[in-house]
Amino acid sequence: MSDDTTTPEGTDIRQLDEDTVARIAAGEVVERPASAVKELLENSLDADADSVDVTVEAGGTELIRIADDGHGMSEADLRTAVRQHTTSKIAGLEDLESGVATLGFRGEALHTIGSVSKLTIRSRPQGGDGVGTELVYEGGDIVSVEPTGCPAGTVVEVTDLFYNTPARRKFLKTTATEFAHVNRVVTRYALANPDVAVSLTHDGREVFATTGQGDLQAAVLSVYGREVASAMIPVEVDGDELPVGPLESVSGLVSHPETNRSSREYLATYVNGRAVSADAVREGIMGAYGTQLGGDRYPFVVLFLDVPGKAVDVNVHPRKREVRFDDDDAVRRQVDSAVESALLEHGLLRSGAPRGRSAPDEARLEPGGSASGSGGRPAAAGPGRQDSSPSSERPTSREADAEASDSPSDDTDAVDSRAADAEPASASSDSVAGVSPDDDSSSGSTVDERPATGSVEGVDAPRSSVAPESETPVEPSEGAAEPSTDADSSATEPEHSADSSRRFSGPTEQRTLGGEAANGEVSEFDSLPSLQVLGQYRDTYLVCESPEGLVLIDQHAADERVNYERLREAFADDPAAQSLASPVELELTAAEAEAFESYREALTRLGFHANRTDDRTVAVTTVPAVLEETLEPERLRDVLTSFVEGDREAGAETIDALADEFLGDLACYPSITGNTSLTEGSVVDLLAALDDCENPYSCPHGRPVIVRLEDGEIEDRFERDYPGHHG
Repeated sequence: MSDDTTTPEGTDIRQLDEDTVARIAAGEVVERPASAVKELLENSLDADADSVDVTVEAGGTELIRIADDGHGMSEADLRTAVRQHTTSKIAGLEDLESGVATLGFRGEALHTIGSVSKLTIRSRPQGGDGVGTELVYEGGDIVSVEPTGCPAGTVVEVTDLFYNTPARRKFLKTTATEFAHVNRVVTRYALANPDVAVSLTHDGREVFATTGQGDLQAAVLSVYGREVASAMIPVEVDGDELPVGPLESVSGLVSHPETNRSSREYLATYVNGRAVSADAVREGIMGAYGTQLGGDRYPFVVLFLDVPGKAVDVNVHPRKREVRFDDDDAVRRQVDSAVESALLEHGLLRSGAPRGRSAPDEARLEPGGSASGSGGRPAAAGPGRQDSSPSSERPTSREADAEASDSPSDDTDAVDSRAADAEPASASSDSVAGVSPDDDSSSGSTVDERPATGSVEGVDAPRSSVAPESETPVEPSEGAAEPSTDADSSATEPEHSADSSRRFSGPTEQRTLGGEAANGEVSEFDSLPSLQVLGQYRDTYLVCESPEGLVLIDQHAADERVNYERLREAFADDPAAQSLASPVELELTAAEAEAFESYREALTRLGFHANRTDDRTVAVTTVPAVLEETLEPERLRDVLTSFVEGDREAGAETIDALADEFLGDLACYPSITGNTSLTEGSVVDLLAALDDCENPYSCPHGRPVIVRLEDGEIEDRFERDYPGHHG
């Protein structure tokens, strides 16, 4: 390959100078102060430090100082370390392909940070002669190198970040948001390395400090507080205890389902010691909790995954935030199994309802028989469901699914959508109401008047839940079905032939949600198209007919939009607030406590009045009263999370914008959830309220409310354009 870097004449394509290249590279590695903190903290950990002190000012925009007692560096080391693509952690491609064991390996951190800041490094090797070296690096150039007195280890100071790239500095968010990113990075590595004493100080105030004694529970206590630490349970699964897959072990701590937050912020996951975000891991965790959490709730998790280097690629992202597994599905199953086993062992999985929203008693499906839950419908086994028997006798969700062979378990691929909404509980789409899918006519059961979940309520599907008049429903007192009167049929047909034959013989008259004959009324709207309500699908989606085709409406998203616009109108004036009889004290995590001071005015604007009683505790005296409900004081923690998340994602920096971010989350709270049966009247009322909305087509989080299947699309799916077809 030619190394000729001269630019020929007659072309507009040119070789960039080294300074420009360095600043472009810095933009990929150093996105914000937290990016610099991450790179420098990883260097300290790779240097086998026993203690690391992180200090930032103004969210890291004015100062970042990281001091460690690691190996330290000589003058020659320092001069080389600030050059581009220099590292002591890998020697070449072979090391990269065989699996990188260190946190850093690209050889870009010091060079790129120094390209967009004023960087000072003081370091002395362990066991050296007592004299260290100070190197000053500014804008990509070494300004000075001289001896200095300093302790063994390394101290790196970054000042005036992005001073020579004003465009990037301009797009930094608020101090609170930038510090939230810094706090998240330091927290992740403090939890990943409980044997290292890690401290974080912001604007002269210590945010947290871990002991470094190797106790993960103690590290959680330092970072999240006593309330969370006491709710954590251990996960320790390896070898043959895991399903087949690339993971060698899964260990760490997960919280009791009732200890949760409204954000993924506290899902700390690690692969071979590296803090990463991986969809497969997150979905496995949430799948294990099943329906024990509401649709917008997330547990506290500190989970470590050990995997052979060749089964995971850590070189997928410039900032090493993501990894790629050879088999995502297997990783998801392994994580799900490990976390679920820990929860079951501690008796923390119960019925299919989220905590605080108890469902009617549910019975477990036994092999070869049926057990009806509330309303006579078969109880479907799924992740997170169990009966009231001791945990040692309860089957895991996979065992229960095996027992109910026709009842599929919840799809863990759908778990990610719970960031905005509650998903419907799983139930067999093949079952006839009141009859188990694998019913051999030997078990007595009642015939439910409601169609099975998976059918369209109000429309008699081919496999009808109502027996034709010529047939007699199975009586609860009878132990077996009556034999067929047709001798030939009884001799030649299998036992289930009678049931199979009536799949296509049920009534075809359309019915309303209430069960009466449909009158064909069409509702006219101003914004929405004309709609004739046909029924519900899975008690979650409204099924309607419009002039253009079939329309599906997500009832939760629709109600969430309605509630959001009502809240926005109410809070536009002066939100109603309710004083508490006595203050309620809340313990905050380190991140929440730090955010409290920054967002105190926004909290007051919403109706939350609270005062700090110590570094980690606030006393709430007043809470908002919205939609005829008074919010619980604990919701203040969710508000803080919402503010930081909203500012982080959207760059919202005004009080009004922050409040609006929270209203979007708050609208979810009283909204109709999935798996809720509605009457025809309530459906029409919901559609009328939706039609009055400024934007009836998406929920506050941006999810669609309405999906339309046009006539042409439906006809294409049924291949009605087949040559010779005239029906």
